Order: sequence, then C-alpha cells, then structure tokens
Amino acid sequence: MKYILQIFAGSWHAEHDKPEDMIRKIEEISARIPVEKVIIGWNTDAAVYRTLGTYLHEKGIQMVLWLPVFTEISDVAETEPAVDLFGRPIETPVEQEGKAFVFSCPSSRRNIQAVKDVYERYFAECGFDGVFLDRVRSQSFVTGASGVLSCGCENCRQVFRQKGVNTDAVREQYELKKDSFFDMSAYPTDGQFVLEDPLAQRFFEAKEEIIAESVWDLSRFFKEKGLIVGLDLFAPVVSRFVGQNYGMITKYADFIKPMLYRRTDAPAGIGYEYALFEQHAPKARGRVSLPEGITLLETQLDAVGKVACGKYPGIEINYDKEIVRTDPDYIAESLAAVRRHGFEGAALCWNIMEAPETHIEAAVRQENEQR
Repeated sequence: MKYILQIFAGSWHAEHDKPEDMIRKIEEISARIPVEKVIIGWNTDAAVYRTLGTYLHEKGIQMVLWLPVFTEISDVAETEPAVDLFGRPIETPVEQEGKAFVFSCPSSRRNIQAVKDVYERYFAECGFDGVFLDRVRSQSFVTGASGVLSCGCENCRQVFRQKGVNTDAVREQYELKKDSFFDMSAYPTDGQFVLEDPLAQRFFEAKEEIIAESVWDLSRFFKEKGLIVGLDLFAPVVSRFVGQNYGMITKYADFIKPMLYRRTDAPAGIGYEYALFEQHAPKARGRVSLPEGITLLETQLDAVGKVACGKYPGIEINYDKEIVRTDPDYIAESLAAVRRHGFEGAALCWNIMEAPETHIEAAVRQENEQR
C-alpha cells in the first residue's frame, strides 16, 4: 500500500517547523513505508517548499500544496462571506489550529478567483506537483442549523432559484417545522439521506451542486497547469449536510482524502459532527445511530469505494490529549481496514510532525505484516 503524508506548515504567515526538520521526519517514515505524496501547506514561505521539493523530487515523491478554499482564504484575499438563509453572518465559536472556521460564499466568482490569485501570488513558482483543496464545503452544525442552512446571500439565492429552489420558502419551512425540517425517510451510512420534506431535500441537493460546480472550476484551473488535484472530504455519513456529494464533487479530481476520523473531537471528526446534528435538531425523526468502532469505519470505506478517482482514506496519526485521542492499536486497525478494501493507499494526517513515534511504528508494523 502507498502512503500520503500530510504536514501542516502553519497558516499563511505563521511560524512553521524548519524544512530540515520536515525532511528528517519524512526521511524517517519513507525509509520504512512507501510514500507517494506529501501534502503540505499553507504557509506562504516559498523557501520551505523549494527546499522540501528538491528533496522530495530526488526521492520520487510528489509535493502537493494544501490549499483552503472556503475558509482561511479571507486572511490573505478579499472575499465575500457566507450568510445563512436568514441573511445573518455565520459565526462559529469553535477554533482549531488557532483559526476560526468562518466560511466564504461558495458561489461567488470573486471567491473562486481569490483562490486562484492566492495560488499565483504565493505558490506558482514553488515546484508543486499538485494542489489539495481543503474546506470545499459549507459550515456544519457547529453553528447550529444556521451553518447547514447556507449560503443565503443574494448571489446564492439567484443560483438556488435557477436550480428550482426558492430559499425564502426553504427558510419559512424551517421556521415552521424547526427540528422536523430534518426528519428522515432514509439515512444510509453512505450519507445520501432522504428527507421527508421534498423542499428540504432539494435544498441540500442544490447546495451540493453549487459547491461541486465551484470545485470543478478550481479543479480545471489547476489541471490546465499540469497539476494533479486532490480533495479533502468529510466522511460520507456526514458529508451531505456540508454540501459534499462524493460522486459529483470528484468529477475532475485525481484523488480524494476522505477524513475518516473516528478519534477526532473537533471539526471533521465523524462522531463530533454527527453529535452536533443530534444536539441542534434533537427532535428530528428517522435519524440512525452510528455504528461503533471498526464497524463504522467499514461502512465509510464501503461508501468511499464507489468513487472512481484515487482513494486515500485519511487516518489521523497525530495525537492531542484533548481533541485527537489516538493510539497505536487504532492506527493499525484503521490501516488494516483500508488495505482490506483494496484502495490505492492511505493518508497519514493531518500533521505527521505531531505524530508520536509509537503511532508511526504502528503504521510501519502493519505495513510489514502484509509483505
């Protein structure tokens, strides 16, 4: 099995690990397991990538830029913010890696152009082989129903209207029904739920289309430059609420890294995101209980397997006593399940610089057992 390593080099102008330390860590891991790609970003220090790229290319390893799309980009470019269907800004109290998850409008041409401009300004001459698009979604239930009932800006209202969805009617339906707006007639573990309310259902389908169309635009832009394109995606079971339809959004992608995070008590963690749905729509009927343990992972791998592009399930290998309580057995168990499904490989994420040696050893041991 081949591996992708992920390194968070810090936000735009933040402090970061020294390139020699990154190289040392990559060398330690790639000497023991086959590493195909390194995803790194999104600090703007070009010297880091040039140094790292020289090393990686000598080793035959691809260097892929980790680039956020609908969050974080507003720190270095002028963007148009997302609002909910009530026209209110979507605030969030949750922070991860020092940055609040404040989202930009997914249909805004200005926002899509901002991503392209940021790439050209900071990264085009750094020697990247590809781009890994992160935050290609709406807000989740982190901010309550407001997060998933977005974006409601004037431009999005027009785009929804073109897709046959009246967002005023959607808002009124939610105000009338509250939690029962989210009543399910079906909620399979692949995440393609069916809501009892046809208007609510069509709203989420249209949101998936809006986000996918913007991702297609970016994907084509980067592929025309000869770059491979990867996507960071929520686990299937929680992906529809944030506007990610696996079959649709991956149309121009070369590979995906589904975040199959079972031990992450933070945004993108499967249990974390699902619990927020339960918390903010407690009276919604038809909701299923998530399977536990390895069974949950197996269901998500089955769903991921339906996608045509390269599949590198993301397993969190870093550790934090508060939000990422991983252990060696979890790492080995998860990678063994990925192998059983016959995927191209796995991604060790979201920051190998914070991975305990015991976790790396577990990945190495699991790989060696299969040889």
